[in-house]
Amino acid sequence: MARCEVCGNDYGMSFEVHAHGAVHVFDCFSCAIHRMAPVCEHCRVQIIGQGVEADGHWYCGAHCARSEGKAGIVDHV
Repeated sequence: MARCEVCGNDYGMSFEVHAHGAVHVFDCFSCAIHRMAPVCEHCRVQIIGQGVEADGHWYCGAHCARSEGKAGIVDHV
């Protein structure tokens, strides 16, 4: 068993996420999202889906990127 780094639950089915040279332990996807998901630099929502990256900055979508002055960003449908 391992303890979730977000909620502290000691859970037999916890899992590890390896990212950027670090190992993170979570008991559920909700905790993993809470800790690992990037945050939109315009509206501050956690980016659960694709999101867009422009010049090293993360946004939840093209609208927020354009609102921050990023050009040429479009959402795909």
